[in-house]
Amino acid sequence: MGSLFRSEEVCLAQLFLQSASAYSCISELGERGLLEFRDLNPKVSPFQRRFVGEVRRCEEMEKTFTFLQQELRGAGRVPGPCPESPRAPVAREALRVQEQSEQLAQELREVTRNRASLRGRLRELRQYLHVLREGQRFTSLPAPLGSPPRPRALSEREPILDPSLHQHLERKINFLAGVIHPWRVSAFERLLWRACRGYLVASFVEMPEPMEDPVSGESITWVIFLISYWGEQIGQKIRKISDCFHCQVYPYPESEASRTDTITGLHSQIQDLSVVLEETEQYLAQVLDKVALALPTWRVQVQKMKAIYLILNQCSFDVTEKCLIAEVWCPVRDLTQVQDALRQGSYQSGSSVECFVQRVPTSESPPTLIRTNKFTAGFQSIVDAYGVASYQEVNPAPYAIITFPFIFAIMFGDVGHGLLMFLFALWMVLYEDSPRLRQGTNEIWLTFFEGRYLILLMGAFSVYTGFIYNECFSKATAIFPSAWSVATMANQSSWSSAYLATHPSLTLDPNVTGVFRGPYPFGIDPIWSLATNHLNFLNSFKMKMSVVLGIVHMGFGVVLGVFNHVHFQQRHRLVLEFLPEMIFLLALFGYLVFLIFYKWIKFSAADSLVAPSILIHFINMFLFTSNAENLPLFPGQVPVQMVLVVLALASVPVLLLGTPLYQWCRQRAPRTVRPAAPVSTGEQEPLLGGQEAGNSVNATKEDVESGGHSPDAKHLDFAEIFMHQAIHTIEYCLGCVSNTASYLRLWALSLAHAQLSEVLWTMVMRNGFVRLSYVGGVVLVPVFAAFAVLTVAILLVMEGLSAFLHALRLHWVEFQNKFYVGAGYKLCPFAFASDTWE
Repeated sequence: MGSLFRSEEVCLAQLFLQSASAYSCISELGERGLLEFRDLNPKVSPFQRRFVGEVRRCEEMEKTFTFLQQELRGAGRVPGPCPESPRAPVAREALRVQEQSEQLAQELREVTRNRASLRGRLRELRQYLHVLREGQRFTSLPAPLGSPPRPRALSEREPILDPSLHQHLERKINFLAGVIHPWRVSAFERLLWRACRGYLVASFVEMPEPMEDPVSGESITWVIFLISYWGEQIGQKIRKISDCFHCQVYPYPESEASRTDTITGLHSQIQDLSVVLEETEQYLAQVLDKVALALPTWRVQVQKMKAIYLILNQCSFDVTEKCLIAEVWCPVRDLTQVQDALRQGSYQSGSSVECFVQRVPTSESPPTLIRTNKFTAGFQSIVDAYGVASYQEVNPAPYAIITFPFIFAIMFGDVGHGLLMFLFALWMVLYEDSPRLRQGTNEIWLTFFEGRYLILLMGAFSVYTGFIYNECFSKATAIFPSAWSVATMANQSSWSSAYLATHPSLTLDPNVTGVFRGPYPFGIDPIWSLATNHLNFLNSFKMKMSVVLGIVHMGFGVVLGVFNHVHFQQRHRLVLEFLPEMIFLLALFGYLVFLIFYKWIKFSAADSLVAPSILIHFINMFLFTSNAENLPLFPGQVPVQMVLVVLALASVPVLLLGTPLYQWCRQRAPRTVRPAAPVSTGEQEPLLGGQEAGNSVNATKEDVESGGHSPDAKHLDFAEIFMHQAIHTIEYCLGCVSNTASYLRLWALSLAHAQLSEVLWTMVMRNGFVRLSYVGGVVLVPVFAAFAVLTVAILLVMEGLSAFLHALRLHWVEFQNKFYVGAGYKLCPFAFASDTWE
């Protein structure tokens, strides 16, 4: 938790890796996820780097794995996740994986191709069988009833038409049979009739069973056609038209005996093909079982291997090309783990030379590393959405753990609604290890699940503020007896029957002895929910509460800036920035908070009618005037207000000019210049020749000569500093006014939520109770269902999202801009995360 308040110390380091053990060392570092590698070859093309061949080899294996995965999905199998995270394979193991995967891919291609050809052949045989069966019905018509049986001529030249009409016709009748897609039947028949002028007889019938379409893969019911014609020219036209319509044409024997023999042969071929196809399917299932068992592990191994070679491509070789040098960002406290990982990698590779790590001084700003857990990750993501913290800057996340749910609860205060939200989040927390909840595909659900601890605290704080507001689904609860006594007021007043008849609203006077017995023990007295002026009372209370909490929140943000000034050794900012900012904020708005509390303490119900207006006093404070009708709260109020305004105005030029003048004076002060040490030569040169020891290995010659800065880096631009400070001063001074007004959204959102709750209760549940007769118990069920749905949809989801966004704005704009820069970048360590490979 120490790094949660401020990012960890991160250093720049160099890894010296022997060529033989570099692969094993990077693999061990990837398993631990400690370092962020920097590219030392930014100007080298990816196709010209040293390990580009190994990367291409991994990509070829990934293509093979993609083919295997597609075959699995095509067979209706989903490859599961890898049961355990395997380590990156060594060279011999990688070669074995490549050979086995290519062998399985080749087997799958052959078996799939054979299965497709067998299925196609079996489909054609079945279609042919149906064509012959249906053709027999057309060519073997029975004789009419009552006529003597006519012996069938054995000649193939028997005319179809009546011989008495066409005795001169002695032509051979030919047949063309096949199947056609049902969508093309009407157009096919129409074109046949027009092209052949009716010199044919065509019959169409649907196939008894549906079959697969080889083009689309869908199961359709094909249409069988049998065309009888005479004349070779007509036959050629019919064949061309059939080819145009992609018809499957089969040979049709003209004699009945030949057709019977063909059908018998087709039956035997279909049986043989079915047996072969079944055996092929079994062998294919065995191959797919092998693929499903090995593929998840292979994918993880190859992806790790590819990631390692991509990291090695970012390394630089020394002058002897026997050692790789990597440049990394590393948390200081993990340096011992890094050295242990390098030692372990060297041992696994069998190298006799041990790799090592060395810190390198640098002037660059290191990346930001803030370690989180499942509880703090949601709050840290809220801060990072505004901007990643600069290096070693104060982190607002630990403070937002309390302030964010509390500010949300101020706008969402209701015991019932908060309890529902708390129970929903508690359910997610208790079952957070369930794979069904973690592996959801709905992005909105994953957002809720990742922020389950945030929702849990928002619900708990909403219950707390709901007890303060004394609201549960817009209804007050009498946990303690009311401090107001109506009976005492009735006994000590002149409330007659006529007075009660003419006055529907009665006033309780707290000045009457016994009517008001002191403040309510906790929260707001439930009698206010029955009063007609309860809205005026709550408006005054919540408006002042919003102003007080807002100024405290902003002041806390200004105080947090002190830790930044002290940590970065900028103690002059404590006097030139922090002190003027606090004087400006407290002299004006801190004084407003003082007036609110002073008026609450000094004036009671007895003298409340003569209590002055704080708003008028605050306006007169800026105008340097006083109002005789508005009495002062305390003696000497006007001089005190004048002094405070003068102090606030005097702090503005200090805030504006203090830091720029300090920087300018410091720049003009004489400095002691230390001569540069000569660069040693010979055996004392570093491994990367031509560069100073201790500098970044990807630094240019000019960077080395200037110590990592440009030649003009030492000369501060006074105009730029002054403009930056002027913008900061204007933003802070105007922001104190606008941000204080912005916190009034706490009052507005709280009031809106309470009124929506009351409207929903009055319009739905109250009508269900009042307007129903003896059947109310039955009808109340759908009424309550409607009330529950509207409560969840409007008050929990919509109002909850609105309050969340307003709380987010108050933290980003009003709170964090007082001390938080957010100009950093995250440390992205090289790690083999398990979620990445699934």
